[in-house]
Amino acid sequence: MLFKPQLRRHLLIAIAAAGLAGCAAWQAPTEPVSVRILAINDFHGNVKPSREGILLQDPTDPSKKVQIAAGGSEVMATAVKQLRQGQRHSVFVAAGDLVGASPLLSALFHDEPTIRSLSLMGLELSAVGNHEFDNGLDELLRKQNGGCHPKDGCKGPEPFKGATYKYLAASTINLKTGKPILPPYEIRRFDGIPVAFIGMALRGTPELISPAAAEGLRFDDEVETVHKLLPELRAQGVEAFVLLIHEGGYPSGGPNECPSLSGAIVGLVKKLDPAVGLVVSGHTHKSYVCRFDGRLVTSAERYGVIVSAIDLKLDPKTRRIITAEARNEVVDPARYAKAPEQTALLGAYESQSAALINRVVARVAETIDQTADRTGSSPMGQLIADAYLDATAASEHGGAQLALVNQTGVRRSLSFRGDGAISFGDVYAAQPFKNELVTLSLTGEELRQVLEQQWRPPSQRNSPLPVSQGFSYSWDGSRPLGQRVLVETMRLNGKPIDLNAVYRVTTNDYLSTGGDGFTSFAVGKSAQIGKSDLDALVEYMEKQSGPMRAPAMNRVKRLD
Repeated sequence: MLFKPQLRRHLLIAIAAAGLAGCAAWQAPTEPVSVRILAINDFHGNVKPSREGILLQDPTDPSKKVQIAAGGSEVMATAVKQLRQGQRHSVFVAAGDLVGASPLLSALFHDEPTIRSLSLMGLELSAVGNHEFDNGLDELLRKQNGGCHPKDGCKGPEPFKGATYKYLAASTINLKTGKPILPPYEIRRFDGIPVAFIGMALRGTPELISPAAAEGLRFDDEVETVHKLLPELRAQGVEAFVLLIHEGGYPSGGPNECPSLSGAIVGLVKKLDPAVGLVVSGHTHKSYVCRFDGRLVTSAERYGVIVSAIDLKLDPKTRRIITAEARNEVVDPARYAKAPEQTALLGAYESQSAALINRVVARVAETIDQTADRTGSSPMGQLIADAYLDATAASEHGGAQLALVNQTGVRRSLSFRGDGAISFGDVYAAQPFKNELVTLSLTGEELRQVLEQQWRPPSQRNSPLPVSQGFSYSWDGSRPLGQRVLVETMRLNGKPIDLNAVYRVTTNDYLSTGGDGFTSFAVGKSAQIGKSDLDALVEYMEKQSGPMRAPAMNRVKRLD
């Protein structure tokens, strides 16, 4: 259509006037601007409510705690929606470990159900956690960008398009490019006031993942990374900074208290520039609302049982955070209804996996607990070690004489309920990584050195190794590091370990390649790869003739 010159001139004038009117309608704020931030951490693929729920103070008896049901995507989506209602400005963020070590419903599909569920409920930004790197950088990028799994293809009810939320990884550097593997930050504007959300993994991530997964990556110091970014962000007019970090602490109070807090996050926060007014943390699976030198630090426990509701006020003149308050809200199914869109999403995946997940593998006569005692071992850890040994004892499968398991990889108890039936889903929840078994040759002295690596300097966490039946030893925590195992107590099937003799030892490929800091496994020779740890545990349990009982805790003794 052609316009006459005069009509065209009038039309342009009208459009320009409308544009000026729109500009005039917006005015810079003169009062503090309110922003609500909703935060989660360590979701670990728990799209269905975890059996653990949450442990809270008994309202009828403050000296006791009670366990209540909480969490699950269906309820959490409603909680997020309601906590956003009435808020002119809101952002939904996370502090990492959204995937990895996940229940079977998510893990069967390489955590695609979790990615889709969180995207559907409006998650916008997340730091990367150590578990985001479990299967290497390529798989993390697939989770962000979409596409079929390179080995298993497309298994879900529809093609996987990747996360609609953005992963942020300021301190994780690709050694080939010298740049972060993902965006280091995201700037959001609220009534014109910019706020920078900086996301990062903890510096110790390489100690928590396999060396293969960490290959080609560098994990820089968290505080130094933030301080390097501040000038770049300030050049863009940013004066309000929020840190999403997969590092955390250990509180002594309830989910909304902080009478004291210990752990790596404390020293880290105290070193940060004061302009970082909010730190959303995670990793330790604890909940807290703390304040250090006026700075707010939050954590929302794990498995989606809590959503942190954080309220900021921004100064329109200085563009800084002037106040920050938070409350950890329990994702209570008695308070929040199930979101139908989440129910439909999970139902599509459940229909494809129900038969496998619900298959009964064995029965137990009592709960086989994952909780470690003061020796560092646990009944569940010992059961897994026994399964390792059983799967690799035959000469054609490795000729193993003993087995060692990382207690950090023991993720659930096998709980006694009803008739004691244990499903494949229950077993998977206890051993979710599907690592391959590796049987290798170690001398008695090399075996001792592996055992000594369980204990670390005070700044690092210890990493206990539950052992298989037939092997035993004693240790003394009062002795110096590297000298805690009493050599004369090391025995295999009742006979003393000969430091010069060679033994066949089974572990998983995570430990054998240096995972959890066990570099001493690297000296092992004649390695033979076996089946997955999950398959070994399932097959071992299926062999048992009657209801299983927890292994006796008499293999490792602590003398101090």
